Amino acid sequence: MGKNNLSGAWGEALAAEYLRRRHYQILAQGYRCRFGEIDLIVSDRKFLVFVEVKLRKSPDFARAMEYVGRRKQDRLRTTASVYLAAYPTTLQPRFDVIEIYAPEGMDTLHPKINHLEDAFQ
Repeated sequence: MGKNNLSGAWGEALAAEYLRRRHYQILAQGYRCRFGEIDLIVSDRKFLVFVEVKLRKSPDFARAMEYVGRRKQDRLRTTASVYLAAYPTTLQPRFDVIEIYAPEGMDTLHPKINHLEDAFQ
């Protein structure tokens, strides 16, 4: 992400490790189709979770979740529908957002991770 020294791949790896520690199974990272991309697709016993990872230096200007607007939500829903058509499941779909705040970019020793479950329908 340029001059902010924040890497999307680094943020997604942090989010994946965070979710693994909470007993989620990682099914896909960077799932892409012609309609968009989903950062992480994970599951637990009850949910198939489509995760949008937002990495920022701080929440001072706006919370990372605020960058997941209506258009982005629509693209995520459409992309999730394509995934579900290819990989049917009995699990309940859910959309989560993981906010990661890293004041020193990738040099941040303890980034703050905020997991927003069921962030939008």
